[in-house]
Amino acid sequence: MALKVERNWLLHGIGDVDGESPIMEDPMEVFVSVPSVEVTASMGGGNLVTDEVEMGKPYNFQRSWIVHDLKADPANLRIMHVEGDSMMPTLHSGDVVLVDLARRSPTPPGIFVLFDGMGLVAKRLENIPNNDPPKVRVISDNTFYSPYERTADEVSIIGRIRWFAREI
Repeated sequence: MALKVERNWLLHGIGDVDGESPIMEDPMEVFVSVPSVEVTASMGGGNLVTDEVEMGKPYNFQRSWIVHDLKADPANLRIMHVEGDSMMPTLHSGDVVLVDLARRSPTPPGIFVLFDGMGLVAKRLENIPNNDPPKVRVISDNTFYSPYERTADEVSIIGRIRWFAREI
């Protein structure tokens, strides 16, 4: 990691400015690039996924936020888009989500990208205790859509959604 050096530096047109220079010797020490996959998780009936996943434009995040706050390995993160209205008001159609592929357990409950047997969806999941075989409840935040249950074998959790962004 680069050493922080507090000093006066010259900002063109302003003159001397106190503080850390905004110029970094190695930006990849400070930022991590997360690949964007051209696959869309539906917030409704599900999207089919082919074996071929195209890579899109990567997103860059501060490494310290990824490692210390999210406690995630950057290699396990992907950017995806979501579409539909079943997760409103939490997620809106067109939102960008950061998915942690290493977090595939519905405990604690959260919002996940999963294959539910019908397609790729973004839904809230919670473990249903004391079931044999184990079950999960698949929940839409939009109350227009009813929750449903699946056995753990019927779903394939892709990863937990850790962050989202939307265009205003």
